[in-house]
Amino acid sequence: MSRPPLPPFTAETATQKVRMAENAWNSRDPDIVTPAYTEDSQWRNRAEFVAGHAEIHALLTRKWRNEQEYRLIKELWAYSENRIAVRYAYEWRNDSGQWFRSYGNENWEFDRDGRMAKRHASLNDLPIRQQDRVFLWPLGPRPDDHPGLSDLGL
Repeated sequence: MSRPPLPPFTAETATQKVRMAENAWNSRDPDIVTPAYTEDSQWRNRAEFVAGHAEIHALLTRKWRNEQEYRLIKELWAYSENRIAVRYAYEWRNDSGQWFRSYGNENWEFDRDGRMAKRHASLNDLPIRQQDRVFLWPLGPRPDDHPGLSDLGL
């Protein structure tokens, strides 16, 4: 299975890859997100280490069950031949109604077919008030005219 754009990346193709990942994650659907990773993909997500489609799918299922009304923005930070670094933020609420903005960085390594073989994510959660939210588009992909992280001062 090929997942263009393929490495080696340019500024244009790395930016495209980041936006495609953002859109997929904003679907909040593990069945859409999981195939973007190799069958033996290795992740570090916070303090959790997972490998392979079954574990990735399970992690994402738990994540989006707990992180309700999830909206994400990713921004390209750096890229090379087959690697991309991003920074991101997302807003979500827990089942008690407390809103959070999670800030993080990810390092991605891609296989030749364009699927991600390694994902290392570090992030922190900041409780916020509902009136301090800035990711206000309807659930799903971020509209093209919605500001990115830098434009929002995040």
